[in-house]
Amino acid sequence: MHVPFVTRPRTRVDAHVKVLDDDVVALAKERGIDALVYAPHFTRITTVRERAARYSDDDLTVVPAREVFTGDWGNRRHLLVLGVTDPIPDYITFEGAMAEFERQDAVVLVPHPSFATISLTRPEIAAHADRLDAVETYNTKLLPHQNARARQISESTGTPGFGSSYAHLPGTVGEAWTEFDGALDDEAAVVDAFRERRPRTVVHRGGAGHQLRGLVEFVHLAYENTWEKADRLFLSGDEPTLPSNVAYEGKFDDVSVYSGGIADYRPK
Repeated sequence: MHVPFVTRPRTRVDAHVKVLDDDVVALAKERGIDALVYAPHFTRITTVRERAARYSDDDLTVVPAREVFTGDWGNRRHLLVLGVTDPIPDYITFEGAMAEFERQDAVVLVPHPSFATISLTRPEIAAHADRLDAVETYNTKLLPHQNARARQISESTGTPGFGSSYAHLPGTVGEAWTEFDGALDDEAAVVDAFRERRPRTVVHRGGAGHQLRGLVEFVHLAYENTWEKADRLFLSGDEPTLPSNVAYEGKFDDVSVYSGGIADYRPK
């Protein structure tokens, strides 16, 4: 008897993007992406959720997330968190952030591990491996040796990997993704796939075009991390994700890495 071959559905998740508009959504669909994890910098989760809902439809799920900056500007450790509902500020201690993630039962991912002074290092990941749900093993913005180092960190710490375009520019969306078996039809399903450490494959596009997109993003990174840009972000000392913002009602004052004055937030 002939048994027909049945292809199981798979879900492609571009697990970290910074941009979201009609063009981004169209490109993601064109490239076969089923879900985007949207985590713009310095934006409260309530705003991220509203924007994610606006661009989600039957063909593409936009998962709201936060890339939280722990520590001070010069020694910050980025953590990508999914499944959060209550606002979490930047520039709080690592332990303060982790406590809040645990309170909200959030999924905690490590973007661009051991990169510059903005990422968790190998020893830090090893020390907290039981509190982390995945480590990014392919990031379009990074260079080949940096992604190879990330894969080694994932393997040595026993932490699952994930891949993303890390798109700060619209044309990079869908250049890399994390592929899960089965259909993940909504935000909760995507979050649970990471939380449950389900098997996945990290995939990226190839060829000269992909390499060029990565180089363009890498060059853009220099602008993203200049003191000049940071200075503009801290002009008022009351930006949406600073712990001193009135929206947090002092809840994070005891874990803030700054005392709250405008001069304290302005990078030196």
